[in-house]
Amino acid sequence: MKNDEARMTNDEGSIHARTSNFVIDSSLGIRHSSLSRELIVTGVQLTKLLENIEPVERVAVDTEADSLHCYHEKLCLLQISVPEKDVLVDPLANIDLASLREALEKKEIVLHGADFDLRLLRRNLNFKARKIFDTVIAARLLGFREFSLAALVERFFGVTLTKGSQKANWARRPLPSRMVEYAINDTHYLLPLAEKLERQLHERDRFEWFRQSCQRALEQTAVERVRDLDDAWRISGAGTLRGPAAAVLRALWQWREKEAEAADRPPFHILQNHELLEAAESFAKGGTPDFSHFSARRRGAFREAAEQALKLPEEAWPLPRPRLGTRPTAEMKKRTEELRRRRDHGATRLELEPAFVAPRAALEALAANEKSGAALLVPWQREVLGIPG
Repeated sequence: MKNDEARMTNDEGSIHARTSNFVIDSSLGIRHSSLSRELIVTGVQLTKLLENIEPVERVAVDTEADSLHCYHEKLCLLQISVPEKDVLVDPLANIDLASLREALEKKEIVLHGADFDLRLLRRNLNFKARKIFDTVIAARLLGFREFSLAALVERFFGVTLTKGSQKANWARRPLPSRMVEYAINDTHYLLPLAEKLERQLHERDRFEWFRQSCQRALEQTAVERVRDLDDAWRISGAGTLRGPAAAVLRALWQWREKEAEAADRPPFHILQNHELLEAAESFAKGGTPDFSHFSARRRGAFREAAEQALKLPEEAWPLPRPRLGTRPTAEMKKRTEELRRRRDHGATRLELEPAFVAPRAALEALAANEKSGAALLVPWQREVLGIPG
């Protein structure tokens, strides 16, 4: 752009990434998406947003990525709501977001299901939240069985949110107006929703429980998930394959990863998991599976990968995945059942979902080693189960 003033451009219902002026003026109450809107794509716009963020304690945040359309997932849109406006920030524009990251790190961040968003923001912006308010955790602590954003917005505000853009390509520019509306609604209601949930948590004396669970969620997102490439090929159903069929599956999975990365497309765009399994079994039985959407080059590489796997000596075949952990003893089973009984009793008394109080895996781990309680459960969960910290 030649000047810093972004202008409103309407092209068949689309918002142009670099020529947009997309702002929703609002109060903390419920606002409507027919108001003016802003898509942040310049430094001048970002400076004005920082001025809106600076005086507030809470900021609602959501993200959109393109993992369903690209091999290398990237942050494509950042939705932000403060009491006075809803804003969309375009991370794909030529704009330095370091100042925004620094501003947000000083605030309490309101999210709906924090894990994905915080991990995406850490990977793309090196963002590290200091304090969060997760509306999913709050709703579940209040005993709500329906805790999707749509369910909570309808419950508290009587508004039915539009659907249909969950699987959209958020790297697309310009953004169609329906995607813009969907994105804005993801944060539009979060601040007033957080206020209502917080009030109810205090009324039921569960706000401290909420803080414990949010802090644990925040700590968990700081732990990077490392993909084990030596084991990643074991997709659902792989455990049924043995010998040469397992070797072919491993080779085809590795081939698919290379093809997907080269094309910058998700692996399932190349070949779906069930097709990989069927192809591996077919090759192992002497067949030559084919797929009509393959180019001549891709078809050749596909067959070459399988043929090389079939030439491997038996000692190079994949071994079945070893059983994790130790087989539970009779005493451990008895202990697990006792913990389950306590959990279910406490969940009924508190009107909470049993799995939210403590998942089955945590009960089994506690039965094997009660000292693991502090690592597995937060204080309120251990209190319900009646186990020491």
